[in-house]
Amino acid sequence: MASELERRIDQGAGRVAADIVLKGGRYFDLVTGELVSSDIALCGNTIIGVGEAYEGLREIDISGRIVVPGFIDTHLHIESSLVTPHEFDRCVLPYGVTTAICDPHEIANVLGEEGIRFFLDSALETIMDVRVQLSSCVPATHLETAGADLPIEKLLPFRDHPKVIGLAEFMNFPGVIHKDPGCMAKLEAFQGQHIDGHAPLLSGYGLNAYLSAGIRTEHECTNVPEALEKIRKGVHILVREGSVSKDLHALLPIITERLSPYLALCTDDRNPLDIAEQGHLDYMIREAIANGVEPLAVYRAASISGARAFGLRDRGLIAPGWRADLVVIDSLENCKAEMVFSAGREVNDALFATRKPVAPVGLDSVKARPVKAGHFAVPVTEGEVPVLGVLPGKIITEFRRFHLPSEGNETVPDLDRDIIKVAVIERHGKNGNHANAFVQGFGLKKGAIASTVGHDSHNICVVGVSGEDMAIAANRLGEIKGGFVVVEDGKVTGEIALPVAGLMSTEPYETVRDTLHHLRQAAYALGTTLQEPFLQVAFLPLPVIPHLKISDRGLVDVDKFELI
Repeated sequence: MASELERRIDQGAGRVAADIVLKGGRYFDLVTGELVSSDIALCGNTIIGVGEAYEGLREIDISGRIVVPGFIDTHLHIESSLVTPHEFDRCVLPYGVTTAICDPHEIANVLGEEGIRFFLDSALETIMDVRVQLSSCVPATHLETAGADLPIEKLLPFRDHPKVIGLAEFMNFPGVIHKDPGCMAKLEAFQGQHIDGHAPLLSGYGLNAYLSAGIRTEHECTNVPEALEKIRKGVHILVREGSVSKDLHALLPIITERLSPYLALCTDDRNPLDIAEQGHLDYMIREAIANGVEPLAVYRAASISGARAFGLRDRGLIAPGWRADLVVIDSLENCKAEMVFSAGREVNDALFATRKPVAPVGLDSVKARPVKAGHFAVPVTEGEVPVLGVLPGKIITEFRRFHLPSEGNETVPDLDRDIIKVAVIERHGKNGNHANAFVQGFGLKKGAIASTVGHDSHNICVVGVSGEDMAIAANRLGEIKGGFVVVEDGKVTGEIALPVAGLMSTEPYETVRDTLHHLRQAAYALGTTLQEPFLQVAFLPLPVIPHLKISDRGLVDVDKFELI
């Protein structure tokens, strides 16, 4: 029997019929920018012929359609889709995302090695090629309580796993610049492998020092001058458009043919409801082109440029010898996937049925103590009070200060100025920490919203107008083993259970999507003005993103990297 290599050569030469031939369409040549009328012949998981006429054991008529390389999401946390890797695979692959480079940072902060192992086991079964970056910052900082600790000794056993690319986003950029011993140990161990960046607004000498550690990619750019400085200094910019962090429109000016070899696309955090309503990377492509970006630039960023940035040398072009990750679309502008091939396999329900299940983990990870309304009281203090300022579409929060009203010896919300309470409650069963503060920008007029998704340590975060509703919401999270809860006037009006580490559902993505729709309506009934209030709640405790955050230990001045 001929070897796979011999089969590819024989089929490419036209001596024998190809396994599959796509006929009648055109493919987008990302080298020349041409739309080329051509057969596309596949053998197994590989493209073996273009530019010639082929016969196939299976021939598929794609007349009037365009074929582009499969899309690569270059940075995301599958946990933020609120579904398991298997369900993420089933949800997103039909949109043309054939490769996902994930950082299991969220589950690792809750479960440590067990969480990483769950992702690696899942990645071996998914149809989409899921690649894993080993979480570099667990815990992310010393300013919060995480569920696990992953020093370099615990990461090294995973380094040579076939699905591991390198070291995930190095968020502790002050630790890099000041040569923190723990940071240095991880960076030393991964020299020569890919190290992913995370350094919002860092520039000048600090950026030079950070990049000198061998860091080559960055998804935290939010403006053109920042992106251009980083590109000039050798950084591959991952343009991000998620459910909360929406940087695409701000970075449209850099998505050009000249710069496209140094760009890629990512979502970072995107939930199934937004995917259902808008799409995934296909949405970014449509938006970019609709706003004047040339198709060649954005399709390069969506595939070949991202592949090269992460050392995936076998994908990203439609050419002989390249991996057969293909998306058949209606037009370059509309980018609607009508047929998807992952490693030469047509994506359909029968293909998904071939996967082996992977048992969920962390089903009892929410160990927070019950709370009462009084736990959310904020004592009166003299002068102005620090307030987290929410910016819609951003995970950056402003450091604002206000004189707030009081009742008795308690500082209270100011609804006229859209200032309500926020609290973080330690939920890993380690110390029972509880911190209270104020936040502006949610638009809530009543009730509370609570979540066990609280980047990066994933303690309980709850925002609300009344302590009573905040307590009900936080306690309900313990009863459902994690998730999101909405409370109005003492009653739970919406919830979704996320029992896998308090981050992911065990349900199909369709169920999660539909539940999220109801949950969002329950939040809107409280008066919120945010399109995606739940992930906005989830980013309030993220003390590596400027400027003011809250952890279970208290308010964090991120610019000074210290507790207030």
